[in-house]
Amino acid sequence: MLYSWNLSGSGLNSFYSAAVLSGTESWKAWFFGSLDAGNFLTVDKPPLALMVMGLSCRVLGYGTWQMMAPMVVAALATIWILHSCVKRVFGHAAAAVAALVLALTPITVAINRDNNPDTLLVFLMVSGAALALRATRDGRLLPLLGSAACFGLAFNTKMLQGYIALPAVFVVYLYAARPALAKRIVNLLLAGVVLAVSSFWWAAAVSLVPASERPYIGGSTDGSASNLIMGYNGLGRIFGGDGNGGGGGGGGFSGTAGLGRMFNDILGGQISWLIPFAGIALVGGLVLCGRAPRTDLTRAALVLWGGWTALHYLTFALAEGTMHPYYTTALAPGIAALCGGGGVMLLRAFRADRRWVWVLPLGLGVTAVWAAVLLRRASGWNTWLWPAVLVVMALAIAGLFVFRSGASGLRLRLLAVSVAAAIAAAVAGPAAYAWSVPSSGAGGGMGGTNPTAGPSTGGGFGGPGGGSGGGRGFPGGGMPPGGQNGQNGQGAQSGQAPGGAGGMPPNGTGGTASDDASGTRQSGRMGGGMGGGASSELISYLKKHQDGATWLLAVSSSQGAAQLILSSGEPVISMWGWSGSDKAMTLARLKELVKNGELHYVQLGGGMGGGPGGGGSTVSSEVTAWVQKHGTAVKESDYSKSTNSATSSGSSSGSSAQSDQSAIYRLDPSDVS
Repeated sequence: MLYSWNLSGSGLNSFYSAAVLSGTESWKAWFFGSLDAGNFLTVDKPPLALMVMGLSCRVLGYGTWQMMAPMVVAALATIWILHSCVKRVFGHAAAAVAALVLALTPITVAINRDNNPDTLLVFLMVSGAALALRATRDGRLLPLLGSAACFGLAFNTKMLQGYIALPAVFVVYLYAARPALAKRIVNLLLAGVVLAVSSFWWAAAVSLVPASERPYIGGSTDGSASNLIMGYNGLGRIFGGDGNGGGGGGGGFSGTAGLGRMFNDILGGQISWLIPFAGIALVGGLVLCGRAPRTDLTRAALVLWGGWTALHYLTFALAEGTMHPYYTTALAPGIAALCGGGGVMLLRAFRADRRWVWVLPLGLGVTAVWAAVLLRRASGWNTWLWPAVLVVMALAIAGLFVFRSGASGLRLRLLAVSVAAAIAAAVAGPAAYAWSVPSSGAGGGMGGTNPTAGPSTGGGFGGPGGGSGGGRGFPGGGMPPGGQNGQNGQGAQSGQAPGGAGGMPPNGTGGTASDDASGTRQSGRMGGGMGGGASSELISYLKKHQDGATWLLAVSSSQGAAQLILSSGEPVISMWGWSGSDKAMTLARLKELVKNGELHYVQLGGGMGGGPGGGGSTVSSEVTAWVQKHGTAVKESDYSKSTNSATSSGSSSGSSAQSDQSAIYRLDPSDVS
C-alpha cells in the first residue's frame, strides 16, 4: 500500500519519464537509454532500469502505473528476498523484523514510489548478496555465479554504486565458504569473469557502434561509456568534479561530507533511525559468535550485512561529489538484516546470560532517544509522537527485565508483548515518516527529482531534507544548468520549466500556467501523475512548422528537453546534458543537422533550456553566436495569442530585440554556408 497508493497523483522524475517514453517510440533509444527518440543524447546512467520500465510501457501502454509497476514489484521482491535470506540463518522472528524495518525505512518508501533507478539497484544487490550467502553455506558454484551476474546487472543500473558491497561478499565467500581454499579461489575467479561480462556488455556494445551512429553518452566528457563509468558516475561521485560539484558539499543535497552526515538534519530522518541499534547488534552478534568454526553461517551473515552497511555508510558519508538523499536507500537492507538477526541474538543472550543483560536494553534505549531527537527536529509535526515513543520504549524495557526469566506460558507471553512493544516504539518514527509519502506524492513535497519522506527538517541545495518544503533537486547530479550553489532546484533561469513533476503524456491537458518572457509556461502538477510541461501554444506552433525535421527543438538542458518531450511526444535535443557540462552539441554538428533538415528550431539561454554556459564556454559561445547571426528569431506573438506583439520582433541577425538570450530561432538549410 505504501509503495503504490496514490501513484497516479504523484510526480515522477521527468528526466527518466521522457527517456522511458522515447524508448517506447524507438528501440535504438530503448537500448542506449536516449533522452529523445531521435537519439541525440542519452541520460547520464546506464539504461537497465529504463529498459525494464520501457518494456512494461510497450506492453501495457505509457503511463504512471505502467511505468512504476515493475519498480513496485522489484521493491516487494527485495523485501521477500531479504526475509528469506535472514530466515535461513537467524529464524522466522529475525526475518520478520528485518522485513518490517526494510519496508518502513522512510527514504526507501519514497524512492520505491519513484522512477529513479535505485529501487532496481537495491533489488539486484540484495539478490546478489543473498545468492553469495547461499553459495557460502552450500559450497556450490552456481549461486556464486548468479551473485556475480546480479552485481553486474546492478552496475548497469547505476554503475560503480552497484559494486559498493562487493568487498564484503568477496571476503565472506573467501573465508567462510565450505570448499577448500584453492577451490574457493578458482570459484571467485570464475565469478569474476561472469561479473565482468554482466557489467560491461552494454559499454562494450556502445563502444562498437561508431560515434556518428550512436547518441552522445550523457554525463561523459567525450561521448563514451568508459568516460561515464570512471568520471561522472565513478570517481567524480567520491571526489567531486566531472559535473558532480565538489568541496565536500555532496552537490549541496545532503550536507557536508563527514562521518556524521547520515545523522544530519537532511539525512537523519530518512535513514538513521536504526543505525545505532544495527551497530550495537553487529558488534554484539560477532562477540557472541566467539570462536565458531570458519564456516559458521551466522558469523558469515553478520560480516556480510555488517560489511554491506559499513561500506555504504562510509561511501555516502565521505562522498564529496553529488550525494542525493535517496542514495541512502542502499543502506536499508544492511540495517534491516542486522536489526533482525543481531537483535534476535541479543534477545537470546539477554535471557540466557547475566553478562549480556544490559546490551539489548541499551540498544533499545539509544534507539528511542535518537528517535525522539529526530522527531523533535520536525517542529510542529506530530508533537505527541516523540513522548509516546519514549514512554512505550521505557515500559517495554521494564517488561523485558520483569519477564526475562522463567518458562511459564504467561511470562513468555508477557515477554513477547514487551518485545513487540519495543519493536513498535523503534519503528514508530520511521513508520510515521513513511506514512506521509503517499499523501504527498512520489517523494513527499520534493517530487520525483529528489524524493524524500516526512516533514521538512533541514536545508540543502535542492530543498530541505524532508518532503514538505523547499525547492527540488536534480536527478542527474551536479548543479542545474546555469545554476549557482545556493539556488534551489527550479534552475538558475526564471523561465526554466519545472522539474519536479513527471511530465505530461502526449496530448495531456490540465493544470494552470503563466507565461514568462520566453514564451514557455510554468505549469503546476497535472492529472495522472505525469504533470508539468511547456506552453501548448508553443508546441502547436513548432509542430506546425516542423517541416519534416527529426527534432522539434533544441534546448540547452535535459530538464527543458524532457518537459517538451513529454508534453509534445516529439524528440527534443538537449545540447548540453543534465549538468550543463556535456559537449554533445558542437557547431559542426549543429550545421550538419540544419543542413540535412533534421532540426529547424533552437532555443538559446533561459526558458526551458537553462543558462547558456553549457558544453564548455567556448563551444556554447560558438553555437550561440552562430545561431544568433544566421537564425531568424521567432516572434512570441506568432504562437501566443495573449502576448503583445511589441514584446518581440523578427530579425535575421543577432540584433534581435530578444537580446535576453532566451529566444527561439528558426534555422533552414539555406542558413548554412
